[in-house]
Amino acid sequence: MALPVERIQRNPKFIALVHTRRVFSWTLSIIMLAIYCVFILVIGFKKELFGTPLGPDTVITWGIPFGVGVILSAFVLTGIYVRRANGEFDRLTREVIEEAQQ
Repeated sequence: MALPVERIQRNPKFIALVHTRRVFSWTLSIIMLAIYCVFILVIGFKKELFGTPLGPDTVITWGIPFGVGVILSAFVLTGIYVRRANGEFDRLTREVIEEAQQ
């Protein structure tokens, strides 16, 4: 059964869902972009920071944990999005579909 697209698009819950999801997605994207840009800027302008060993007895430099941190931050931000999408966004989507089928 096809859903009436116009009814869905005019539904206040759908409008709120689209707006909330867009703002949330852009916020997380900007956070990730900022993390990555800071990492690249440090590499470009302060490379000795990431080249400094963690301690006197190690060959591992500060660049390794910071690089791993950039990668892990992407996983964390993705997890945050998935958690909210599977909860709030999916619930709102079901409500919009149910209202459109009535």
